[in-house]
Amino acid sequence: MSSSRTRAPKPHVAPFVGPAWYVAAAWLAAALLAQSTVMHYAAVRGVVPSLVLVVVVWYAIRVDARRAVLYGLAAGLCEDALSAGTGAAWTIATSVSALLASVLSRGFFADSIPLVIVITIVTTLVRALLYWVVAAIGGYPPGLAAVHLHEAVIASALNAAVMVVAMLLGRRFDRTR
Repeated sequence: MSSSRTRAPKPHVAPFVGPAWYVAAAWLAAALLAQSTVMHYAAVRGVVPSLVLVVVVWYAIRVDARRAVLYGLAAGLCEDALSAGTGAAWTIATSVSALLASVLSRGFFADSIPLVIVITIVTTLVRALLYWVVAAIGGYPPGLAAVHLHEAVIASALNAAVMVVAMLLGRRFDRTR
């Protein structure tokens, strides 16, 4: 054997810069617990902000698309497990929303409040659309489209507000360290 074999150079892999897996898992667990127990007290016009989606967007804007989809998949599976009769609607909708948030945030700073507001609003609306499309395929009555649209619009504003508060609190605690 000759030692003059040339090896192909290793492809450059960027280092992982997102939150640690246990931090992201803890935030998701806390969001799921709060969403299923106490968030109904924060309803505005019958619409509850989705802490799960806020956490998914928070994670997705900080990581690559593959990690975002896997996190969204885990979050959606948990939501479907906690919900009765949703089939895989939350799993599909939350996974695609995580991918969308990750793709929309590429090339921008993850701590840009205006950008995160837009991403949160867009992902909330897309997630609601996907959820109701999947639910309609599963037999959910389609006659409630106007009600669901109004709920999605209100939810997008609520989710954006929760995201802004979370980002401002995060900045406050990061500065005090």
